[in-house]
Amino acid sequence: MAKLVFGLQQSLDGYVDHMEMGPPGPALFRHFVEQVRGLTGIVYGRRMYEIMRYWDEDRTDWGAEERDFAVVWRSQPKWVVSRSLKSVGPNTTLVEHGIEAVIRGLKAQLAGEIEVAGPDLARSLTDLGLIDEYRLYFRPFVLGRGTPFFAGSRPPLRLVASDLIGEDAIRLTYVPA
Repeated sequence: MAKLVFGLQQSLDGYVDHMEMGPPGPALFRHFVEQVRGLTGIVYGRRMYEIMRYWDEDRTDWGAEERDFAVVWRSQPKWVVSRSLKSVGPNTTLVEHGIEAVIRGLKAQLAGEIEVAGPDLARSLTDLGLIDEYRLYFRPFVLGRGTPFFAGSRPPLRLVASDLIGEDAIRLTYVPA
């Protein structure tokens, strides 16, 4: 059975806005490359999927790490939960209805980790009791506004790990209590 994991970088005050925080440092970026490489797949909300489509096409200004991430990201099966999108990119399945049944089916049929990407989607899956683990990557920024990591009220959680990742990030890993 697959484990559903929600994890994102966030500011010290709990907001997720990658444009405001800037790119991760080299060690954290390498961590994300390896993490994505080890996934069974990724479930996206529409907005996060549209942001991540950046990796669909090679860019001339990319270095080796960015090219490596793009290759790894493209190779992962992806499911996008959206009622407004009419099509999705390669290696991606559009989920327009029946999100609970689809996610329960993926968890039952697959092994390994399936990443959840997007706070609003994570809220829906949290409300359904489907998320098995939360990974909060704190970076030394205070934004004071934006999209919160927890789009709804924070569920009861139990801390199971804390790790220094790279030069400026702490990952806190929680499971539902």
